[in-house]
Amino acid sequence: MNGFEQTLTTGIEGGTIILYPALGELIGERAGIVNLGTEGCMLGGALAAIVVGSITGSAWLGVLAGFGAGADVGLAHALLVVKRNANQLASGLVLWFLALGLTSVLGANYVSAIVTPLPVIKVTGLGSIPWIGPIFFDHDPLVYVSYVLVAVVTWALYRTRLGLVIRATGERPEVVAVAGRRPDWIQIGAVTFGAALAGVGGAQLSVGYVGNWSDDMTNGYGFIAVAVVLFAAWRPLLVLAGSYLFGVAVAAASVLEAHGVQVNQYFLNALPYLVTLLALVLLGRSGGRRAPEGLTRALTNSS
Repeated sequence: MNGFEQTLTTGIEGGTIILYPALGELIGERAGIVNLGTEGCMLGGALAAIVVGSITGSAWLGVLAGFGAGADVGLAHALLVVKRNANQLASGLVLWFLALGLTSVLGANYVSAIVTPLPVIKVTGLGSIPWIGPIFFDHDPLVYVSYVLVAVVTWALYRTRLGLVIRATGERPEVVAVAGRRPDWIQIGAVTFGAALAGVGGAQLSVGYVGNWSDDMTNGYGFIAVAVVLFAAWRPLLVLAGSYLFGVAVAAASVLEAHGVQVNQYFLNALPYLVTLLALVLLGRSGGRRAPEGLTRALTNSS
């Protein structure tokens, strides 16, 4: 495998870590709530996956624990915002700081924990296609699940009654209430489920991609996920593209370093963030950037 194929293959793996929380954030924002605590959800999911995976010996139980840990953080955020009228931005940031501190303390004994990572499974037939196969179909199962998840989220948001209700809640919650629905519970459910997906992203990082735990190991990925949703104009397919773009940028920096290319280390560290944000700004300007009306009002009031 040459350097270019290696970059794309590793980029798909790394991009999946962003894709899960970005899709989750998309769902929450479509319901009218932004969650800057996505980073905290990922940290909680990453640590929970390592803890449960090391105790039980099952990485899959670790992923399930990551889902639950992310949901817990998201539920706290949703209840504070929806039921207690807390500032959306402040609540998310406070929960991020709380998760950062708790995971640092609770994860101290698991820094050297040994967890058998999720297995890499080559898809029969598809994995043998020249060039395409190794890039897209030779990964751990959570990567394949993410492929399906993008399609499911797109279909659910735009082709089902539930998706219509979620989008309507993000636009005009008062209209949803008049129709006999409970916009508050819709928002709580959307944010909690979205945060649970962020927890899966954290689990993918710890038991699927890296295989261990370290303090603040998400390294700002949760904030990148929020930015991806913003600049992708709340469209799942562009969220997919933005997530993979970030993953490829991270992989490119690693491949360049591994091949001895003499580039400033600080520039290599910043490259994934610079490339992703600049590219997504250009994609976002192509049209359809209008945010859900309820989200715009809430953020305006928050500021």
